[in-house]
Amino acid sequence: MSEGPVVVLGDVMSDISARLTVPPVPASDTPARIEMRPGGGGANVAAWLARLGAPVVLIGCVGDDDAGRTAARSLAASGVTVRLVVDPGPTGAVVLIVGPDGERTMLSDAGANARLTAGDLPRDAFRPGARLHLSGYALLRAGSRAAGLAALAAARDAGMPASVDPSSAAPLAAVGGPAFLEMVRAAGSIIATRAEAEVLTGTRDPEAAASRLVEGRDEVVLKLGDAGALWRGADGGSARVPAAAPAAPVVDSTGAGDAFAAAWLARRREGDDPAAALAAACVLASEVVTRPGAGPPASPAA
Repeated sequence: MSEGPVVVLGDVMSDISARLTVPPVPASDTPARIEMRPGGGGANVAAWLARLGAPVVLIGCVGDDDAGRTAARSLAASGVTVRLVVDPGPTGAVVLIVGPDGERTMLSDAGANARLTAGDLPRDAFRPGARLHLSGYALLRAGSRAAGLAALAAARDAGMPASVDPSSAAPLAAVGGPAFLEMVRAAGSIIATRAEAEVLTGTRDPEAAASRLVEGRDEVVLKLGDAGALWRGADGGSARVPAAAPAAPVVDSTGAGDAFAAAWLARRREGDDPAAALAAACVLASEVVTRPGAGPPASPAA
């Protein structure tokens, strides 16, 4: 059970969501429900951690614009301790094309996120008792890679446990699985999807992938979508749970993985065993997909 906060380093974005009720028609018009809200993998995880009652610090970079200021205000209002650097350029943005089945395709512009530097890190956030959660996008982009590596090194030096989420299979493949694993040698935990695990290990079999990924680290968690989730520990321990059935139709899969990671981190921080933490993570992920948006809904007092 941890006393300190979860320090999240990751993206802060503006999400521009286009939800379709019919498949898109090339070179013509397709009706869509278009909404804009704060998002980003790091911001989503931090906001969910705060909603779940965990103290959380978010490190990131936003632009000197309305989008960046809106994101910072929203995160602070949700209970996140915001340690955001302001860059002269624009805040990152992602266009989310959400199909009728709730699956999304992302068109991303990293914006200020790619300009976070090692010198931007608030060194006082790295201290014993806290833990680090790093969004892999920081390592997948050349511009912010030094900041991600510096955060992992600072966590190691402070005796903080560290987890890494590879974030996305396509840019992960561009960097290369072996190269990414070398970058995250200081992380005791990896939280990955089946597709990301395949890039990292060369196998789509989750049990085999987990066995390979846990070598040299404390644990690995694999998010398997409809097949649930599994955990493998360095001592040979394992746990696997089924997916939680959504209580309503799937509307938008955006942010389900971020909510999963937040619930996993929050429950493990409170001392839950791996099976219980996996089950809680699957339940929260199943709730997120039944409504638009990646972060927690605004509280009535907000």
